[in-house]
Amino acid sequence: MNYDYDIVFLGGGLNYAGAVVASKAGLKCALVEKNPGHLGGTCLHNGCIPSKMYLEAAREIAGADKPWIEGKLHLNMAKLDDAKETLLKRATEAITKQCARVDIVAGEGRVSAPHTVEVEGKKLTGRHIVIGTGSHPFIPEGIDYDGEGVITSDEVLNMRALPEKIAVYGDGAIGLEMASFFAAAGVPTELIWRHDTLLRRAHPMISANALKQMESLGVTLRPNSEIATAKNTKRGVHITFKEGSEHYVPTLLVATGRHAVTDIVQTPEIAVGRKGIETDIHFETSLADHYAIGDCNGKLQLAHAARAEVLYVVKRILGKAPEPIRLERIVKFIHTLPCSYALVGNVRTDFEKAEERYSESVVPLAGLPFAETHDAHLGVMVVYADAEGFIAGGEIFAPNAEELIATVAMALGGELDIATAKRTILAHPTFSESLEKAFLRL
Repeated sequence: MNYDYDIVFLGGGLNYAGAVVASKAGLKCALVEKNPGHLGGTCLHNGCIPSKMYLEAAREIAGADKPWIEGKLHLNMAKLDDAKETLLKRATEAITKQCARVDIVAGEGRVSAPHTVEVEGKKLTGRHIVIGTGSHPFIPEGIDYDGEGVITSDEVLNMRALPEKIAVYGDGAIGLEMASFFAAAGVPTELIWRHDTLLRRAHPMISANALKQMESLGVTLRPNSEIATAKNTKRGVHITFKEGSEHYVPTLLVATGRHAVTDIVQTPEIAVGRKGIETDIHFETSLADHYAIGDCNGKLQLAHAARAEVLYVVKRILGKAPEPIRLERIVKFIHTLPCSYALVGNVRTDFEKAEERYSESVVPLAGLPFAETHDAHLGVMVVYADAEGFIAGGEIFAPNAEELIATVAMALGGELDIATAKRTILAHPTFSESLEKAFLRL
């Protein structure tokens, strides 16, 4: 059968990286995106890039709260939003240039039949189909989202002014990051969540210190609270909790996770499960030569995971037989302030669940001069080794934890044993030297 394209990529998020590589290798590619001005996807436009930019701005505000710094800083959201838009426009233009050899097809696409993507009445056929349609914010039943009083992170990242007060519902990555942002920026902030602890998978010391950090930022904590209904009214957002109490806030940010976008699959040959489009370890769906990468496959909602997955798929299509991706070795992190949380590999909860032997080394940062001068007195470094004596994972709660965890990720990738890890000498004064100490204590 003759196809229009070698590969049709559906969704212009991190899928674009695969399209660029495939087209440079000589394959004819189409990239279907409902909004070509949104190339790069949620991460670039409504997620990790603007959110980290906002968190960095808030960190500068909070970091100026020192007795030796006089005067008070204020965050000008309109100017921050302008700077964000300039940055995103430049990044989108760069991505568009990279896609010079790719046919960009504007419109909302769907997989209507095997090897067929239909875009607003027009059919494109491809020998291979790569679905990368991402995810969307999940709004629990009973919450009346209106984009004004009841909002999601999409509205936050387009704000022109800070709210007078905000409540954040949800203790996942988005909830904790946004609560940190608003509180550090000086906005009275509440954090509402259904459990009694934060970072439930994390080491108990990190979990406890994450709670203390939120308190130190001035966040009002409302644990063990599940919202039954929420609706914007003239008095503000009216919240009722499942236990019966009521509450009013000017603005409610719903940060209860994201759901995979799967409704674009309209052919029964591709199986869709509860979490997303079902795939094997090669990200191939139940229909041969049809793949699903990124958030839509329900494995890891991380931009760097999506990029790794689509590049892996393209390598397989090109016949390069790459080594399968080990998802547990992909770094995960939550950018809170001043300490962020990052993990990679297996951690205590994983070993306990699997009933496997392990060793752990815990190094609190409290009392260390470098940590004290960098607002990291609540910081913690944890590294793990398996029963055979190889580095198996790590958790870091510290400023720039997402950068520091790279050392542990490389140790996993290189299958480093404890003895070799102990020979690593890291710089002083840094946070990484505490990671060196953690290796030495294994």
